[in-house]
Amino acid sequence: MTGDQVIRNVRPLGAAAVDIVLHRATIGAIVPAGSAAADIPCLLDGGARLLLPGLVESHVHFDKTLWGMAWHSNTSGPGLSDKVANERRVLRAIDVPLAERAGPLIEHCIARGSLYFRCHIDIDPELKLERVHAMLALRERYRDVIDMQFVAFPQAGMLIQPGTLELMRAALELGVEHVGGLDPAGMDGDPIRHLEGIFALATRYDRGIDIHLHDRGSLGLWQVERIADFTKACGRSGRVMISHAFCLGMLPTEQLLPLADRLAELGISIMTSGNAGIDVPPVALLRSRGVNVCSGSDGIRDPWSPMGNGDMLERAMLIALRYRWNKDQELAMAFDIVSAGGARALGIANYGLDVGCPANFVLVPAENPSEALINRPAMRTVISRGRIVARAGQFAGQQ
Repeated sequence: MTGDQVIRNVRPLGAAAVDIVLHRATIGAIVPAGSAAADIPCLLDGGARLLLPGLVESHVHFDKTLWGMAWHSNTSGPGLSDKVANERRVLRAIDVPLAERAGPLIEHCIARGSLYFRCHIDIDPELKLERVHAMLALRERYRDVIDMQFVAFPQAGMLIQPGTLELMRAALELGVEHVGGLDPAGMDGDPIRHLEGIFALATRYDRGIDIHLHDRGSLGLWQVERIADFTKACGRSGRVMISHAFCLGMLPTEQLLPLADRLAELGISIMTSGNAGIDVPPVALLRSRGVNVCSGSDGIRDPWSPMGNGDMLERAMLIALRYRWNKDQELAMAFDIVSAGGARALGIANYGLDVGCPANFVLVPAENPSEALINRPAMRTVISRGRIVARAGQFAGQQ
């Protein structure tokens, strides 16, 4: 078979070395290493390095980042409302446009191998749609390199901030793909009205739903059940994500199993960042029952925390550390959460390293995905849609 170009001598997910023939921006054929026709232009010789699919950043807040700025000491209080208020104070005092903070961070994430993103964008009566417009412009800037979905996120609350729901509706009309929610009980104080509002929007505009759920214990678990109820009643199966879901880590196994089965049946994904020091969803158990699990950086160098660097291989390593995973099959599960699990959660079609999939790759010096997440080598080559966009861990531009 002939094609536009070829990547020679790479090992997909650690398998035997192959040549990958690219037809335009997709995988046209996969043949044993050295057997691709000599007259096909060579995009690169992989030197038998490990080939991974483009990584998936399933939960990030680019609109809050302080990336590239001078060090900012964390001044937030302990509670959720304290952190929201502190974020507003800090960002109000900054005169650096969002694009000048988020743009370099996006390029950094690309250079680390992330080519798919779901970004939450704050919307409220003070901000209005300011950040939505800024992020839409950034998406347009990088549209030839990455796929980026947006969530209309009521960070300061929805019902307690009159006018927010209408602004979220306006954001959907501008092209935002998902309706966000935040602690329907703990933040808004009226979980049923909150869920009615966001599911009505998602149903009217045929959009997905992504709900931050920090509420813990029985209150959080009750809300997971209600989210499942609304998912079924509104026909949103396969299009709902619950982010964080700390409460799932507080439930005895015998009580969790029926709920896990229900989440799996409704195609509700769980996003975890593998947070340290707090309860986290029991990922291995959830996956064993068919629940899809993905991960994301959450905040990266923002007023909430100075932590984070946008490296999804490092996120996989942190997840493995949090769950004390150290066997090859466990490390493979951690990698799946930042790759195929994220793709399933985000509804990405034709994800992977098969014929017909987009030519979105990360090339790293490692034997297999487990070694890649343990070593997290800086020397990475990133290919997006058949074009090299990062070399040696540095963004190379869009040409």
